[in-house]
Amino acid sequence: MLNSRERFLTALARKQPDRVPIWELIINEPVISSLLPGKSYADFVEWIDLDGITTGEDQIFRKEGEYIVDEWGIKWKVSTPGINYPAGGPIREPKDLESYKPPDPDAEHRLRTLEAYVDRFKGRKAIVFLGHETFEFSHYLLGGMSNLFYYYYKDPKFVHRLSEIISEYKCRVMQRAVKLGADVLLTGDDYANRKAPLMSPKQFKEFILPYLRKAVETSKKLGVPFIKHTDGNLWPIIDMIVEAGIDALDPIEPIARMDIGEVKKKYGDKIAVVGNVDCSYVLTLGNEKEVEDAVKETIAKASPGGGHIIASSNSIHPAVKPSNYLLMTKLVKEYGVYPIDEKLVEEYRERKYIAKYLD
Repeated sequence: MLNSRERFLTALARKQPDRVPIWELIINEPVISSLLPGKSYADFVEWIDLDGITTGEDQIFRKEGEYIVDEWGIKWKVSTPGINYPAGGPIREPKDLESYKPPDPDAEHRLRTLEAYVDRFKGRKAIVFLGHETFEFSHYLLGGMSNLFYYYYKDPKFVHRLSEIISEYKCRVMQRAVKLGADVLLTGDDYANRKAPLMSPKQFKEFILPYLRKAVETSKKLGVPFIKHTDGNLWPIIDMIVEAGIDALDPIEPIARMDIGEVKKKYGDKIAVVGNVDCSYVLTLGNEKEVEDAVKETIAKASPGGGHIIASSNSIHPAVKPSNYLLMTKLVKEYGVYPIDEKLVEEYRERKYIAKYLD
């Protein structure tokens, strides 16, 4: 029997482990405290027996009225469940970039959480380090996505100068993370909504793809696998994402018409697939039968032959019903054992549980 780390890395290598690995990019505190009161995220990962644990870089925040401000100078609005939303950036126009200085990627406090996870889990669970490319931090720094898109047209050179600053910082932090003990690198910039990418394929190729490639190159030089996370309908740009050299795609969102079976059929010789039990409706509002059907269908479509890590379609956010998530993990451990039951595959591989929720 493989341990969690071995299971996770085997699947990322598009091979077949002993069981389908279970992992989540994010598990928000309300779900953790409901199922395991008074315990930390790391305690929860141990208790529910996930095969991977995720962390990003640590930042120092300061309070500024109703906002908190990070080391980049980005303002964040704190919501009731503890989820932060960007609410303003320090760069308003190109000339501001001349005097702007990013945080220190080598700051002593930058990887303290990762260091704690390495001490606790190294060799037992896959330690996934969440970094970024440049798309999200570009619009955070500019105070909104509309501002970024304006400069796509108005001043492309400015966008690239900003992107280079972000990319240099983020790649340096990812380098440090691997040297400290991270097993896997992941970037979390979202490119799309449920309907389509947020930018045209031409804009993606010009402004985003070069920096995705730099992040992937960082992982390749360090000899660790790279997971690309992005929500939404990726069909118009998925060829470019795969060709950038990623090792896996997460979370392949079914509500955005991203069928994980179709993605694996088209790209399974190049990437592993991660996902994609729906967390918009099924894990949030569904009954036990709906959760069971979603898990079985996901396994039937994505797991045969290996190369699949099961997860939700985005995250275990505060609206997820804790009992549904607990059931999901139990079902994976029951039905995700290799070789996958042929009768289950035959019964579920042509189904589409998400169809009732599609508009």
